[in-house]
Amino acid sequence: MRIPLIRPYITDEVRAKVLDVLDSGYLTEGPVVRELEEAFRAYIGCRHALAVTSCTTGLELALRCLGIGAGDEVVVPDYTYPATAAVVAIVGAKAVIVDCSRDTMLIDYDAAEAAITPRTRAMIPVSLFGNPLDYDRLDAIKARHGMAIVEDAACSIGADYRGRKVGTQADITVFSLHPRKFITTGEGGMVTTDRDDWSEWMESYKHFGMGKATERESIVFERIGTNYKLSNLQAAVGVVQMRHVDELLERRRDLAARYEQRLASVPGVTLPRTTEHGRHSYQSFCIFVPERDRLLANLRGSGIEVQIGSYALHRHPAFVPGPQVGISGPLDGSVYAFEHCLALPLFHELTGEQQERVVAALEAQLSAVPR
Repeated sequence: MRIPLIRPYITDEVRAKVLDVLDSGYLTEGPVVRELEEAFRAYIGCRHALAVTSCTTGLELALRCLGIGAGDEVVVPDYTYPATAAVVAIVGAKAVIVDCSRDTMLIDYDAAEAAITPRTRAMIPVSLFGNPLDYDRLDAIKARHGMAIVEDAACSIGADYRGRKVGTQADITVFSLHPRKFITTGEGGMVTTDRDDWSEWMESYKHFGMGKATERESIVFERIGTNYKLSNLQAAVGVVQMRHVDELLERRRDLAARYEQRLASVPGVTLPRTTEHGRHSYQSFCIFVPERDRLLANLRGSGIEVQIGSYALHRHPAFVPGPQVGISGPLDGSVYAFEHCLALPLFHELTGEQQERVVAALEAQLSAVPR
């Protein structure tokens, strides 16, 4: 039997909730979306949670809310999914790409601070794969330079730093609800903030620029906006999963601990470091290995679905330096992560027997690597 990389948590309870929405005839944004937002807000501990169509549109929404546009710069890590930097160009600003730490794969804080100029308005650090960011470092940088922190927390539902959940420490945080995340709506995202004025602006913008109104005929469009609404149909999946979020997260951490215990002594495997004072949520369980591409192909050939971690943006034509992209400093950490990171299967129903099969196959492949 093939072992998949991920498998969304879809139960009879989830199916029943989706059917309830279908039977109601109320498919677009409505009470089920509000239920999901409230569940998320209560779990994270933030003042506001806004459901959107994706993490990408959520990041764009955050930058627009902050008034970031032409002439501004935003510092982003090189090792990330392209959306982190692309949204900066989408709003008309310039993404300044910096290196990541080789051992955590998170943004290199020293490199990020060195890239700040008088035009820098914000930073978008990424809590990659569920590894929380060091907010002692980020808050100090913010205090010195007066810039906003917009966290790309696509992977980080449930992670925390010094006991505070991701989603409460940045000025604005954006999560993904893509199926690789253990809380999913198929496609979707969630934006969190404690600022009432920012929440009100983003709520308006994602509803075509509408002001507050109780009746359709009394709506006033106060600004140019767009449609970034999540639907009730999508939210139904996430609502049920949020009822079990603690159980789902605990299971992922248990599976990750089992991998760590089994892989700690395997020659050739290096485990990335979790941020000090942080707790990982393990959207992905990643390791560093030599000859990553050979291992990836051979493991897939043996029926085990594995994947690269993320991308080194500077290696792609979309991020060649120009008017909307800049590169600051060397990118050695990013290159190392891109060439060595391998994501192993991780999902709620993954069995101990399947994990042993993954580890055994990995050991067999690594035994062929010259020492």
